[in-house]
Amino acid sequence: MAKKSAKGAGTIRKKTVTRNGKPYTYWEARVTTGRDPGTGKQIQRSFTGKTQKEVREKMQAAAVEINQGTYTAPSKLTVGQWLDIWQRDYLGSVKPCTVRTYKMAIGNHVCPALGAVKLADLHPHMVQGFINGLKLAPASARLVYQVLHRALEKAVDLNYIPRNPSDRCELPRQDRKEIHPLDDQQIAALLEAAEGTALEYLVRVALFTGMRQSELLGLTWDVVDFTSGQITINKQLSRLEHREAGLFISPKSGKGRTITAAPLVLRALQAQKRRQAEMQLRAGPIWSNPHGLVFTNQAGAPLEQRSVDYQFRRIVAAAGLVGVRFHDTRHTYAVNAIRAGDDIKTVQGNLGHATAAFTLDRYAHFTEAMQKDSAERMEGFVKAVLNL
Repeated sequence: MAKKSAKGAGTIRKKTVTRNGKPYTYWEARVTTGRDPGTGKQIQRSFTGKTQKEVREKMQAAAVEINQGTYTAPSKLTVGQWLDIWQRDYLGSVKPCTVRTYKMAIGNHVCPALGAVKLADLHPHMVQGFINGLKLAPASARLVYQVLHRALEKAVDLNYIPRNPSDRCELPRQDRKEIHPLDDQQIAALLEAAEGTALEYLVRVALFTGMRQSELLGLTWDVVDFTSGQITINKQLSRLEHREAGLFISPKSGKGRTITAAPLVLRALQAQKRRQAEMQLRAGPIWSNPHGLVFTNQAGAPLEQRSVDYQFRRIVAAAGLVGVRFHDTRHTYAVNAIRAGDDIKTVQGNLGHATAAFTLDRYAHFTEAMQKDSAERMEGFVKAVLNL
């Protein structure tokens, strides 16, 4: 009776074949990786190379992984086939707008370049070459890479591939956009220009809470506590093109937060409540605000981001300002909170950033400038005391 090969055992032999009428010689190693649980037959893996040494090294490396229990059989899936599976089955917890972005990155960039490559044959230098060849802005190229990396990481988790070939990829340098918070005079000009407009109280709340535009548009009266002065931010208004999944989505960080609003914010919200009651009376039977949104149009429907951006640009122009975006109100709040003496951890919590380190890094330039001003004020104070 023939002796059965042990798991991890292998053989090497020299082979010659004819290709295009010419003999071609190579070496082949075969390694036993285990047995089929159904048939009991051996499962073997072949390695080929130009030299006996090359295939021996491949065979020995596989044998070590087999004996350590870390060996992964190469997947027969192509990158494109795996990405189809990943999009269909593993994005259930991802926001619809993010899924849409992932699918565009895969369909427009990853699959045309790498879709036909076998998952097991995708190597780091191929991923690097793909990233280097993207004719995109650095931020967009990084996004495409992140999508590919995440999909491949799941393939590793499922043992389709032993390691992620996109690890340690060199990404294009991305220069951080400079932050332009409004100074005191610009804030006053913006508030004056917004007065009497449909966005008057929206702009006021934005400037003094740092809430994102989508969080403001998704704010409902049930999370505003006028007695305690607290506002719970637990949702965002989804974009119009993503409404099939619902009117609201979770906050950007995935979890809610509660902020204590300044009295002027509460006064603005109370004024908005009175204005909304007047709008409801004028609208009569066409009024519909079933979710209790704080900021709505004249009929009670949600305000759309594009419309808000358009109206905000008109307010900015009326204030004599140039290049101010709605998101700059958030930066303005952050810098003014630091100026007022709030510690970074508090600012982080109010803004809904994932970590205080991110907040500090984002506004480090302003904190350093404020520390310098503080030191100069202290120096002046000391000199004044010593002159007494």
